[in-house]
Amino acid sequence: MTRDLILTFNTGSSTIKLGFYALEAAAPRPLASGVIDFRDEPFEVRLTREGKTFSGPITADPGDLTAVLNQAFAWLAGHFNLSRLAVIGHRVVHGGDVFTGPARITDQVIAQIDALARLAPLHQPQSLALIRAMRGLYPDVPQTASFDTAFHATNPPLIRRFALPRALYDQGIKRYGFHGLSYRYIAGQLGDLATDAKVVAAHLGSGASLCAIRGGKSIDSSMGFSTLDGIPMATRSGALDPGVILHLMGEMGQSLKQVETMLYRESGLLGVSGFEADIRELMASTRPEAAEAIDLFCLRIAGEVARLATSMGGIDALVFTAGIGEHQPGIRARVAARLAWLGAELDPDANEAGARRISTAASRVQLLVIPTDEESIIAQEAVSVEAAT
Repeated sequence: MTRDLILTFNTGSSTIKLGFYALEAAAPRPLASGVIDFRDEPFEVRLTREGKTFSGPITADPGDLTAVLNQAFAWLAGHFNLSRLAVIGHRVVHGGDVFTGPARITDQVIAQIDALARLAPLHQPQSLALIRAMRGLYPDVPQTASFDTAFHATNPPLIRRFALPRALYDQGIKRYGFHGLSYRYIAGQLGDLATDAKVVAAHLGSGASLCAIRGGKSIDSSMGFSTLDGIPMATRSGALDPGVILHLMGEMGQSLKQVETMLYRESGLLGVSGFEADIRELMASTRPEAAEAIDLFCLRIAGEVARLATSMGGIDALVFTAGIGEHQPGIRARVAARLAWLGAELDPDANEAGARRISTAASRVQLLVIPTDEESIIAQEAVSVEAAT
């Protein structure tokens, strides 16, 4: 049996995105995309292929991942010959200093990924559970891991350092950066800008960050040691005065778990608005708390663009990507307005249409909208790892 099918997993805190690719000589060719969304009612697996979307019901307990995957892949077998699977690739959020590129999954690699789970508690445990479940379902199919932190391994030591005792840096307390698969894809889509232009890419979704890119490499990022850092997100706080943590756990007597839950699950847009984490709902709301959450989000994005421009010594282009970046012209307009002092000038019609270039001809900073594709990077890296094995 010819093995010429690649399967990718992009695991989020509440979703599992799937990608199916044909293994071809030039590059993996996309065949279909799918998703298992644990927030769905009814609970189902969805597959989009050749412009058509299909769905299959899942009756298993969402808390039993192996049972969920068993049902999902029994249904997917009606669309693909899964005996042709050549490799399964996974997105893993945190690779620390251990993984600066993709890796073939072994028992040792699983243990190393597990050791980093405390640094990405919303994502790493889910990725590990999925890797283990797929090893059980397809024990003969090799699996690979692609790490979100790997793209930022090119950040200079000065960028990665916190103003903490030097010994802590040597123990791994440093800035790592995240969303690297997305930024790697964007870096490959910049065309003429890829050579030496100073580009800031804004990956704006439920999780959100920004990255300074020059010459196709990461120079700096808004996220640091954990996925909490940087700009506010759907439910995560973003950058925070560490004195707040000391106060919460000292004067207010909160436990580590209480503070962790608040910072990861009860803050960000949800925390500021008091009622909603979804930017679409906030944009449609007339409540002043919603407007304040949106304004804070855009203010922090613009401020981070300016900081990253400082790391590069200027800025030639700002790229919006991911769910919010690609589909929310109102957010793009608000951010651009705050960057007018940098010479950013938005073309309102192009922005509303979601054109690739949404800046005017006179704008000193190009404003671009480029859809990201993390799954294609996972597929490419899975093939490269297997080819080197």
